[in-house]
Amino acid sequence: MSRAILCVLDSFGIGGAADAADFGDAGSDTLGHIAKACAEGRGDQEGLREGPLHLPNLDRLGLGAAARLSTGEDLPGLNGTREPTGLYGYAAEVSNGKDTPSGHWEIAGVPVPFDWSYFPDTVPTFPAELIEKIVEGSDINGILGDKHASGTVIIEELGEEHVKSGKPIFYTSADSVIQIAAHEEHFGLERLYKLCEITRELADPYNIGRVIARPFVGRSSGDFQRTSNRRDYSVLPPEPTLLDRAKAAGRQVITVGKISDIFAHQGVTDVLKGAGNDELFDRTLEAMAKAQDGDFVFANFIDFDSLYGHRRDVPGYAAALEQFDRRVPEMLSRLQPDDILIFTADHGCDPTWEGTDHTREHVPVLVAAPSRKARSIGGLKTFADIGESIADHLGLETGQHGQSFLS
Repeated sequence: MSRAILCVLDSFGIGGAADAADFGDAGSDTLGHIAKACAEGRGDQEGLREGPLHLPNLDRLGLGAAARLSTGEDLPGLNGTREPTGLYGYAAEVSNGKDTPSGHWEIAGVPVPFDWSYFPDTVPTFPAELIEKIVEGSDINGILGDKHASGTVIIEELGEEHVKSGKPIFYTSADSVIQIAAHEEHFGLERLYKLCEITRELADPYNIGRVIARPFVGRSSGDFQRTSNRRDYSVLPPEPTLLDRAKAAGRQVITVGKISDIFAHQGVTDVLKGAGNDELFDRTLEAMAKAQDGDFVFANFIDFDSLYGHRRDVPGYAAALEQFDRRVPEMLSRLQPDDILIFTADHGCDPTWEGTDHTREHVPVLVAAPSRKARSIGGLKTFADIGESIADHLGLETGQHGQSFLS
């Protein structure tokens, strides 16, 4: 036992899910299609990046080998045959959805056996009676939006009208979510949070996974920017997670990014926030510095999904992966002899796929463990094996839904 550090590269799937066709995603492969696009020049963007995908540090841990296990293919720019230095493999999801809560909860040992509800891709998208109750139960005089939209696009479209009218912007996506955007200064951050709390309670009968506060700043549509004060209001997981078990055992559970929100703040002892992958990486290094023997650091890197996957931006996704990879040695250099550091994902979001939804894929499981022999862990039948491996490493109570790949 020493520490466990778990990093979720949000949406970084590696293809191959056996049930992908059930989700309309047969053939989707986030990593594979990015690597092929880059090799063909379709990942080039002047001033951003060019050439084949270059991820030497993650590949050294076993990324290329894990992708080969998942799909049977060797990918350009990645070495699927060289002997990796870490434990490597992939995991399949058993939860019914391909959404953020389902993926993270299953990673933490609790698969989601039920189906979330979603809003139709119509205008309006939300039930009229729900919006009426939200307006009646809060201090707003109506809403803007009421449709499926990209967060940055709808802020550019309706932000100025929001500032003038005082009406918050409500929108959704292919996820089970209600997102509410409002200007931090003109509308007020605490007022936005309160509105989200009211909406969360009223949305419960509709079986909606999350209500998300999306604050932004700026003076006009040309310079509106979302801030790091995002807050997710999630329903509680259906049973205690790895986080609950660790906290009950007296360990620090330090979360970075949106992790605490995803778990409805249950099982968490400390929260570090950041805007963008680089700042979240810095916060993860801070968390590692705070963590003591037996503690658990759980981080999410959101840009891959929100900025590049959903927007179907291949060059942006590739550049973000390469920037993350360049910083991986910073984490590796801070590992103590008995630590484990795991890189994984919660679902896919193939930027070459049709639409803007997540994609049903395997996720990589790359483990840096200085005191353990490098080897293949093969294909894990559930994301829950990741959480149970961490529980095993930290000497925590065993969960019901997975098994450790360390033993």
